[in-house]
Amino acid sequence: MLKGFKVIPDYLSASAQAELVIELRRIVAQAPFYRPVMPKSGRAFSVEMTNSGPLGWMSDKAGYRYQATHPVTGEPWPAIPEPVLAAWDELTGYRAPPECCLINLYRGEKARMGQHRDADEEDFDAPVLSLSLGDTATFRLGSTTRGGPTKSVTLHSGTALILGGEARMAYHGISRVMTGTSRLLSGGGRLNLTLRRVTKPSNTTP
Repeated sequence: MLKGFKVIPDYLSASAQAELVIELRRIVAQAPFYRPVMPKSGRAFSVEMTNSGPLGWMSDKAGYRYQATHPVTGEPWPAIPEPVLAAWDELTGYRAPPECCLINLYRGEKARMGQHRDADEEDFDAPVLSLSLGDTATFRLGSTTRGGPTKSVTLHSGTALILGGEARMAYHGISRVMTGTSRLLSGGGRLNLTLRRVTKPSNTTP
C-alpha cells in the first residue's frame, strides 16, 4: 500500500453513527441530494450528492469545481457537523479545518464511483479523510498514475479512511456496494463523507 494510506475500522461506534445520520438528515433538508453530471458528456453520475461546509464540490458540463452555493437551490451549504470536524482534528492533525464535506449517497445495484483522484484543490499537503456509513463497500486503491493495478479494501459502516502523503494523489474509487448489509439508513444504501481542505491556509501564526 502507498504511504499515507490508512484505514481505521470501527472508528465510529454504532451510537456515533446513528447520531451522525440524524445530523446529516438536517443537512439534506437544507441542501437536498441532487444527481451531478459528467463534464462535456452530461452523463449522470450513479450516485447522488450534496455538501456541507464553506465550499461544495460539484460536477456539471462545465467541469469540476468548488462553489459556495448549492447548484439547485442557490443557497449556501450548511455547516459541517461538529463530530465530523472532531474526526478531522483527531485523525489528520492538519493545521487548518476542512472546507468541504462532500456527501455521496450510494443507493441501488449500479451505484459506484470510477477511479479518480482528488485534484481540484489548491492544497495537496492536506490529507483527504472519508467516513463510511451504511452498506459495506469495496474501495479500490490504485497508484498515482491512471490505469495501474489496484488493491481492494472492504469498508464497513463506521470506517474512517485517510489519503495522505504519497497516497494523497492516488487514483481510487468504489467498485461495489453490498446492498442490504446495513440497516443504518432508513432508505438503505451507503453514505460516504469526504473531507477536504480546498485552499492553502495562511502561513501566519497567532
